[in-house]
Amino acid sequence: MANSSANKPVAAKSIAQQTLTLLAQLEADLQAAELWQKQMPKPAQLMSSQPFATDTLDFHQWVQFIMIPSLRQCVQQRKPLPTKIAVSPMALEVWKGQLKAHREIILTLKAIDELLDGHHERH
Repeated sequence: MANSSANKPVAAKSIAQQTLTLLAQLEADLQAAELWQKQMPKPAQLMSSQPFATDTLDFHQWVQFIMIPSLRQCVQQRKPLPTKIAVSPMALEVWKGQLKAHREIILTLKAIDELLDGHHERH
């Protein structure tokens, strides 16, 4: 009896798995750029209603304390990941005078944007 699974292509990593991989890379990129903080911001700083919490956090703090945990929580709880995401343009704006220094972070954010933008609920 032939093994029917032998003819099937190896399944690509799911969107959720790819997201977790990119989030780990983003964390490493922030650490390499010495932007990863050990100290959590005050709870009030995390409660901002502004996009990217621009009124209470620096952009890298928003990435570390809001974006990364939110996306990880979606994956862990099997909730839908966002399908309209554009974080890298904000990174380009925030770091426009320091693009070379933040290149890896920006590229990882762009990869996350491209992965999730319009992924049509795939997990």
